[in-house]
Amino acid sequence: MYGVLEFYLDRHAGIPTYLQLVRQVAHALRVGTLHPGDRLPTVKEASAHLAINPNTVLKAYRELERGGLVEAYPGRGTFVRTGVAVAALPDHPVLRDQLTAWVDRARAAGLTADDVLALVNTEVRRGYPERAEGAA
Repeated sequence: MYGVLEFYLDRHAGIPTYLQLVRQVAHALRVGTLHPGDRLPTVKEASAHLAINPNTVLKAYRELERGGLVEAYPGRGTFVRTGVAVAALPDHPVLRDQLTAWVDRARAAGLTADDVLALVNTEVRRGYPERAEGAA
């Protein structure tokens, strides 16, 4: 792992690589694994780790800068902006433990990751209909 965040790619997701990196930073901020002031992996570290073109990482970092989430300091790295308002999820250890146990049971029952994601997405749409209506 490089710094606080280790990027990963889903080469079958149909989502551009740079956008996967952008989403991972936003996700890490939301769940509280990345905080203002944290350094992202350098372009060289991330591109070597993921075996991708450094320009792809640069594109993601520029997108994050445009979105106001990070700031680049030449020669020092790219850091989560100190003033960024982080809408981190509250720490719900009981819910997290229940979810972990449920995922373990789903895997033991033979469900694939795609099966689990389909179930979760279905239940999120059912439980949050206002989100489904706003997203078209």
